[in-house]
Amino acid sequence: MSNEFRVCDECKMINIKTLVPRLKEIDATAHMELGCQSYCGIGFKKHFAVVNGRYLTALTEDQLVEKVKKHLTR
Repeated sequence: MSNEFRVCDECKMINIKTLVPRLKEIDATAHMELGCQSYCGIGFKKHFAVVNGRYLTALTEDQLVEKVKKHLTR
């Protein structure tokens, strides 16, 4: 089963131009969905992505990418 990444393209803290390519480096075959994830309160303060149905948050994009990697290796 392939991985799924969902990323908000409207939240203030998320830069899809940098985050999406980094997620694709982790798993180029993953399904990528861009759009509102109804997580606006957090998206105003933190970076986040939904990975296989689980919300992962971090203070920086680098930290988020590391959390995604750890989540996928479990």
